[in-house]
Amino acid sequence: MRKILLLSLSIILFIGCQKDETNPTENLTTGKVTGTVLSNNGQQSIGGALIFSFDDDHELIYTRSDENGQFVLQLPTGNREIHIQTGDGSNFRTNFSVDIQKDITLTIDGEQSKLNQVANIAYVSGSFDVIEDLISNLGYNATQISFSDLADYNIVSQYDIIFLNCGSRNASMASLNNTIDVNLAQFVTNGGSLYASDWDLAYLMGGTSNVTGCNMPGGFIPDTMLCSATSGTSGFYNGVQIVDPLLASSVGFSSFDLEYDLGGWQQIQMYDSNYWTCLVELNSQALMLKTDSFFDSSLVTNPVGNDTNDEWVTICHIPPGNQNNPITITINQSALNAHLAHGDTLGSCDANSNGGTIYYTTFHNHASGNIGNSEAILNYVILNL
Repeated sequence: MRKILLLSLSIILFIGCQKDETNPTENLTTGKVTGTVLSNNGQQSIGGALIFSFDDDHELIYTRSDENGQFVLQLPTGNREIHIQTGDGSNFRTNFSVDIQKDITLTIDGEQSKLNQVANIAYVSGSFDVIEDLISNLGYNATQISFSDLADYNIVSQYDIIFLNCGSRNASMASLNNTIDVNLAQFVTNGGSLYASDWDLAYLMGGTSNVTGCNMPGGFIPDTMLCSATSGTSGFYNGVQIVDPLLASSVGFSSFDLEYDLGGWQQIQMYDSNYWTCLVELNSQALMLKTDSFFDSSLVTNPVGNDTNDEWVTICHIPPGNQNNPITITINQSALNAHLAHGDTLGSCDANSNGGTIYYTTFHNHASGNIGNSEAILNYVILNL
């Protein structure tokens, strides 16, 4: 999947049917498409997915699925290609054609509305976390790689997404840390996406197995952007807030209780809000962060991941007359020139480089196995990397 340099813009998130004009589909003969977005095994509905198509002028018409995965999209009559994507569409998506008829609502079969895995996904086993179970429960596949495999960039660069389970940073092999940190920096710079939980913040900030304080040696995120310490205490934390609107609408709740069943979890002491976006917090303390900001120009090589995606390209769609409301989509290369002709640009709207996305959560799959509402949030992370 090619992710190409782009201006830094913010995605404005929309719920409900939208067209890139002041009066959506007004004065057009239209019909509707409805359905439910599902995970690959058909067992989990997917909220917050982007469902879109184009009119005859290549203008985008779109909606998002609600917390139950359901959507309704109104389109001009004729043969239309429907796209369903999460994240920027480079890792999870599906597309199919439908015949839109006047004043008719077409219900899409669940087999058509399943999100396909496009990404090559890897995970590193940890001592306290099993994100691979959640990946499998959604019907997707992840390959296990070892801590030492992270020291081989030929292995790392095969993947689009790498999940780092809490406790995977091997203190007995600390001599590999510097090499691994550089490899992960190169991975993200060249389009790879990374998830780290709890103690595995050490891959980002430095440290042997966890982060005991600010300015630890190692890592690849600048020390001025994030500070954490293993000072969290076990117990239930009530009234945790989801402060990201799309995440809240995707999971169907904005407040929940969160259990940390192990002590010594990574508490975030400070983060740069221009570099990180906070998605979940408790009393203004960040519990979940996301960034698209990391990029090291000295590490630019070939894009990482699945080479079979070369015919697909991520673009920032710029609505005519509404340049402040761009939206990221992934389209077939054959349609690119038509989109560039009316002002769209290559790459993701919210990235200031061709780099990938990093998610970090202070919480993870519980050692006891019962993770409650945080499972819905982690499912969202999986599908939006």
